[in-house]
Amino acid sequence: MTELVVQTEFDAPISVAWRVLETVEDHVDWMEDAVSLEFVGEQRQGVGTTFDCLTKVGPISLTDRMVITEWEEAAAMGVRHEGLVTGVGRFTLTELPGGRTRFVWAEELTFPLWLGLKLGERVARPILTHIWNKNLANLKGIVEAAHRAELAGSVE
Repeated sequence: MTELVVQTEFDAPISVAWRVLETVEDHVDWMEDAVSLEFVGEQRQGVGTTFDCLTKVGPISLTDRMVITEWEEAAAMGVRHEGLVTGVGRFTLTELPGGRTRFVWAEELTFPLWLGLKLGERVARPILTHIWNKNLANLKGIVEAAHRAELAGSVE
């Protein structure tokens, strides 16, 4: 099992960060390894939401079925991976002083036999950490732009 944790801080309140995060279909806009996302069924938010995410890392593409297992408004979102890569993931938001937000992304993943199990996990850790840190930079830009837009709208 590969355990990964990355985090960042947003210059934006939790309410803005959550509004960006809760729109699951838009995760492909900030996740560089997520090519496309297709919901299974009508549900788009909350526990039980299921979707297939086409993921590409270098030459490897696979479809990852995910089920949202936790949905705590403005605090946490958890998923279970049910595709070739299995495991669990969780996003958490924590309020910081000055209207800032800490975002933590933690995953525990198990890779399939054809990816070399333990060897694949050792190789995957630095690659995924690099990609996910880029993802967090993308998400930070989106959240902070949404906050600036919200502030500009309240001035008028």
